[in-house]
Amino acid sequence: MTTNSEQTQGENLVEEVRSELVEIDSMQINDHGDRYEQLHQKLSTALSSIDGL
Repeated sequence: MTTNSEQTQGENLVEEVRSELVEIDSMQINDHGDRYEQLHQKLSTALSSIDGL
């Protein structure tokens, strides 16, 4: 069961990722790789924390 706090955290993560993607889009293409890797790590960490996986 999802609590309101977990749902709010999930929504905050989605907004953070969306903002980061907009920021990445405005960067030089040469810098995209590093930022995508950081974003990938953030998403992987969030996914691994679901249900204690």
